[in-house]
Amino acid sequence: MKFIKHLCILLALLILGIAGGTLVPRPIFGNESPSADAAPRRVLILSNPIHTDIALPVTSELLARFAFLREGSLEIDYPGVRYLVFGWGGRAFYTETPTWADLKPLPLFKGVTLDQSVMHVALAGEIPLADSGVMALDLSDADYEKLLGFILGSFARPQGKPVPLLGQSYGRDDAFFEAVGYFNALLGCNTWTASALRHAGLRTGWWTPLPPLLTTSLRLHNDTVTP
Repeated sequence: MKFIKHLCILLALLILGIAGGTLVPRPIFGNESPSADAAPRRVLILSNPIHTDIALPVTSELLARFAFLREGSLEIDYPGVRYLVFGWGGRAFYTETPTWADLKPLPLFKGVTLDQSVMHVALAGEIPLADSGVMALDLSDADYEKLLGFILGSFARPQGKPVPLLGQSYGRDDAFFEAVGYFNALLGCNTWTASALRHAGLRTGWWTPLPPLLTTSLRLHNDTVTP
């Protein structure tokens, strides 16, 4: 009986944490929402059941800022590339689990405890905005620059420049790089996405470890989410 009681208390605390982490905005007081004219920069949040990425439309300016991606054997100048897609995660789980069929005990253990982090960069063509896993956000020029700065700052530079993990990728259109920080299940890929968006002037939930919690909080606390 004591076990059941403690389990119920734990579940109740978890539910309260998830609800509060989504409903309580961070920061509490947001900036005044920019007008449509002041928000010419559109970025996309791509979600699957456990992970979120940030997709940035390709421009010559963006390619110049991320020119170092070529060192990871990424063909960022290929004419069909429309987006650069960025994600952050645990090194073992992220690099060794391209699909659920590839799941192994050790990467899973590191993912739920503590692991070194990596940046994952993928090239994408056109992304249908109507897809259920796509959310469009409009940013001002200044907030877009802050987002770029956060993403660039997430790449580790132990010798003054980003370090690609050569030979570790899912295919020809993606690459991994060493990243700043450590990963665990409570502060993982989706909290990184949330932090990036807060740097760009958006409000998220206080703690959003899963994609539905993050996207729900973005809709609740911002006017810049497009249908």
